[in-house]
Amino acid sequence: MLDKDKIDYYRRLGLKITPQRLAILEYLEGNTSHPTAEDIYRHVSEKFPSMSFATVYNTLEALKEKGLITELNIEGGRKRFDPNPQPHHHFVCTKCGKIIDICKSLDLKIQNFDQMGLIIEKFQIFFYGRCSKCK
Repeated sequence: MLDKDKIDYYRRLGLKITPQRLAILEYLEGNTSHPTAEDIYRHVSEKFPSMSFATVYNTLEALKEKGLITELNIEGGRKRFDPNPQPHHHFVCTKCGKIIDICKSLDLKIQNFDQMGLIIEKFQIFFYGRCSKCK
């Protein structure tokens, strides 16, 4: 359950707080499973059976615009959402599909970007392999 301060924070960001949107926010709070929109819809629609998928999608888009979640494109067309907007990387298990946050900074030496006229604004690295259960 989100506390009043967290709800007020979302309101100050300009998010309209409805019971359905609140349920979506509560599901995402601290969720490290990197759910799809379908996963979120399935979970929240148990409490709100008449809720539309569009409500989930629109909420995710609003959260993305506010920088509160990150959209991950790992599985081709299937988007996943990460409620941890802090810079970090991901490990993806090639067997079971589990996604694990890697919160370690990496010292990358990328040369020639400025010579090419490119400016890096942010980056994210995906590591692929097998998780401890699948190895």
